[in-house]
Amino acid sequence: MFLIHSVDRVWPPGAVIDILHILNSIRSKVLSMTCSTFNAIVLFLAMSWQLPSFAQLDRVEQAMVEFIDDSNAAAEELLIESVNINSGTMNFAGVRRVGELLMPHFDAIGFETRWEDGASFDRAGHLVAEIRGEGEGPKLLLIGHLDTVFEPDNPFQRFERIDAEGATGPGITDMKGGNLIMLQALRALNASGQLQDMDITVVLTGDEELSGSPLSLSKKALIDAAEYADIAIGFEDGDGNPATANISRRGSSDWTLQVKGTPAHSSQVFREDIGPGAIYETARILLLFMENLQQEENLTFNPGRILGGSEITHDTQSSSGTAFGKNNVVAESALVTGDLRAVSLEQLERARSTMREIVAANFPQTSAEIEFDDGYPPLAPTEGNAELLRVYSGASLDLGFGSVAPVNPRLAGAADVSFTSGLVDMAIDGLGLSGSGGHTINETARMSALPSQSKRAALLMYRLYK
Repeated sequence: MFLIHSVDRVWPPGAVIDILHILNSIRSKVLSMTCSTFNAIVLFLAMSWQLPSFAQLDRVEQAMVEFIDDSNAAAEELLIESVNINSGTMNFAGVRRVGELLMPHFDAIGFETRWEDGASFDRAGHLVAEIRGEGEGPKLLLIGHLDTVFEPDNPFQRFERIDAEGATGPGITDMKGGNLIMLQALRALNASGQLQDMDITVVLTGDEELSGSPLSLSKKALIDAAEYADIAIGFEDGDGNPATANISRRGSSDWTLQVKGTPAHSSQVFREDIGPGAIYETARILLLFMENLQQEENLTFNPGRILGGSEITHDTQSSSGTAFGKNNVVAESALVTGDLRAVSLEQLERARSTMREIVAANFPQTSAEIEFDDGYPPLAPTEGNAELLRVYSGASLDLGFGSVAPVNPRLAGAADVSFTSGLVDMAIDGLGLSGSGGHTINETARMSALPSQSKRAALLMYRLYK
């Protein structure tokens, strides 16, 4: 049975029949009208009325769409309440308050919830919710996060409506809106009688924006859930475009380069027993990094901080340091810190190997060492991920929202979903609230995306079980 869809609601079959009857009645009264002329008028009327496209949903899907439309106002209110709680990563009490706000809503639809304390990795902790239905189908892992980049001393603290379509607020897209989209999709599944047969784990981390240490403890709840699950679905905002989703994300890891030279009077620089010093050696290394690696697709490597001179100090906690040196002295020490982003573990290891080789081929009388921090792993594009996107895109098309294409991984940063890489058969991310300006005081959400994204997520999970 065909249905007419608009962006925010499904038109019932009766409405379609009524419209067709009206159009046929018009034609019968204008007998001289040619078929082509009539068709042109119909097309004009359809465009004028902005009739949406036809699509086919089953009764369960129709019920879920109607539930999301009917409950959207309440979902918006819950989103506003969540946004107005400061939950900067280091505001542990605020992060937990957001978790406590959401827990009863998961409990109400049959989940068992718990708070996993983060003291062992110096963060607030994580919200974990589980439902273990006995129906046949994949085990799903749904991923979100409670924290934002806006700490209590930031002036950006409250939700504010811009107009009927737009709203601003700290974390509204990254990613409190995504948490509500997840919850709305689950509520719709519950209201239509589908949720009780599903096996779903929800992990809402409290340290996505600034991970706790060690990562083995910080991400343990997420990794444990991924090892249990078959499919991972992330509700980050992706690139902010509802026509795209992430089936790959580049990982993010850090590197530290330490260089030593032979100190001497500057008049003796380049002498065989003196060499060029630490700063020239550092320049050689960084230039060769760029010359040897910049051509590789989806690989980036950025030196973010450099210190050099006769004496240097470095504070990793504050990402700062000092350097002392004179123009007439060959530099003895240099230090560079940077990040490295790759789309697969193979690409990451290949880049690291090249960097190590460059670092080891020193100028005379200099030495250098480079260390790598594993950080966030890459989520490599796989056929399983692509198939999951096809299911999601099909649901979007049937809802009248258009197809969904993969995001270029160069446009996607690291995210918690990356920790599921290699542990699940399929993974997708970027199903959250569309908008722009993330991580800035201009963070803005497109509020009409709250119901539309909720519908797409609900249909995706339902169709994975059909």
